[in-house]
Amino acid sequence: MRWFPRALSSLRRGGEEVLPSPNIWYYQKAYEVENRAQDVDDEIWRVLAGYRDWSGADVLDIGCGDGFHLPRFAATARSVVGIEPHEPLVRDARKRVERLENVEVRHGRAQRLPLPDAAFDIVHARTAYFFGPGCEPGLREAERVLRPGGLMMIVDLDVASDPYGHWMRLDLPHYDPPGVERFFARQGFGCRKVMTRWLFEDAAAMEAVLKIEFSAPVAAKAIAEVRRLNEVSSASGEKRMTLPVGYRVHTRAKPTGLVVPGHSASSSGVASSASPRMP
Repeated sequence: MRWFPRALSSLRRGGEEVLPSPNIWYYQKAYEVENRAQDVDDEIWRVLAGYRDWSGADVLDIGCGDGFHLPRFAATARSVVGIEPHEPLVRDARKRVERLENVEVRHGRAQRLPLPDAAFDIVHARTAYFFGPGCEPGLREAERVLRPGGLMMIVDLDVASDPYGHWMRLDLPHYDPPGVERFFARQGFGCRKVMTRWLFEDAAAMEAVLKIEFSAPVAAKAIAEVRRLNEVSSASGEKRMTLPVGYRVHTRAKPTGLVVPGHSASSSGVASSASPRMP
């Protein structure tokens, strides 16, 4: 997360429209290794499905990168749209899903989605743009494109969860995990913490991933700690390496009718109204 301070600063000052993600922008092969290593037990997917089944639904993935998660939604969703601001990743995402008839990838930004109102049942974002204070424009856009009763699901790393969170805090000394959680609570989101397991095929894969996520000194510390965590399995001849990583899943439902003053969007429960479909 060595790029994270710049992204947070940009969000807070309302500056750059596109927040750079150097890990996937410049180290795409290593980031693919990271994606494949993450959450090998599907804990996050189980939590998301528990909130809302996307079978037959219209799903939007904001900040979809090179489209890694799009096929998972597309397996049962009616339609899936991925939005990505970085043109090279848009091209790669389109290539990844070119054989999936119910998936479309568009170039766009979270702050100005190139999409009609009330077009989606689910808006999903995973470690993209929605990092805390400053992301309000994107939250408003997500609310706009959701249908009444639709759900926004934001998946982000839990910076308070060690060991990965400890390494992040070393690179982000001014980052305030409780403050970020309070921000999302004020915006009407619920929060669930999820512990996952990353699984690397070997030490080289683990090192490649940690080197794109942290500054050189912190990456060296993280690599040494992961090696220590896996000493027993390595001694028995196991080449693969595991790493526990915590996440936060923030969810907020769009009201289905008028919201009573003093009630959050996620607590409303009025009859649903009709809304337009994607063209």
